[in-house]
Amino acid sequence: MNDPIFDEVRRIRDEHSKRFGYDLGAICADYKAHQVQAGSRLIRLRPKIAANKSPHRTAAPPALRGDR
Repeated sequence: MNDPIFDEVRRIRDEHSKRFGYDLGAICADYKAHQVQAGSRLIRLRPKIAANKSPHRTAAPPALRGDR
C-alpha cells in the first residue's frame, strides 16, 4: 500500500540520514541541536497518570490468597 504522506516522510528521513552518512550518532546529535535551537517552542507533555490506579501495590484479598 502506498501512502503519499508516508512516502514523503520516508524520503525526507532518508535525505536527512544520507547527509550524515547514516551515522546514527551524528543524526541524533543533529536532532538534539535542532531541539536546543527550538527551545521553548517545543511542546512538553506531562506523563499521564491513570485515575483509578494506585502508585502502590496492594495485597490481594484473603479469598484470592487462599487464606480461609
